[in-house]
Amino acid sequence: MHTVYIALGSNIQPKASYLSQAIEKLKAHPSITVTKISNVYNTAPKGYTAQDDFYNMVATLQTTLSPSDLLHALHQIEQALGRVRTIKNGPRTIDLDILVYGQQQINNETLIVPHPRMQERAFVLVPLQEIAGELMIPGLDQTVQDLTNQLADSELADVHQMGQLDDLYDH
Repeated sequence: MHTVYIALGSNIQPKASYLSQAIEKLKAHPSITVTKISNVYNTAPKGYTAQDDFYNMVATLQTTLSPSDLLHALHQIEQALGRVRTIKNGPRTIDLDILVYGQQQINNETLIVPHPRMQERAFVLVPLQEIAGELMIPGLDQTVQDLTNQLADSELADVHQMGQLDDLYDH
């Protein structure tokens, strides 16, 4: 069994619904157990900024899937929820990224773990810190808390806690 941290994001309405549906699909997968989810955070888009704000969160999973099989499962969930990849960093119904997979470091044509640039992204680190602040990031030799503390105040100011997913999404 492997402990994995994934980032979830959505900036197409209904954002909270897409996040909730993604969590439910993860829970329904026979080889994945969702053990913890962070609060939802509202963040301004980065890169391509002519789009709506994102709802971001992080989940902890236990899985027997290999990294590539987990990536495939995440892509299937994205596809089922209408994800269309047209503009790099553009609008999306759902985005599911593997942040950390155990203590593994992976760098191949389809997957890089730990997720590249995660240490620069407040919208990843803030929710990850909430559920795993003492997690040591493989290859960076720093905890999530350490990495979060290194972010500029302006980056942190763009991340606003919205609350628990269940409170935002009316089933």
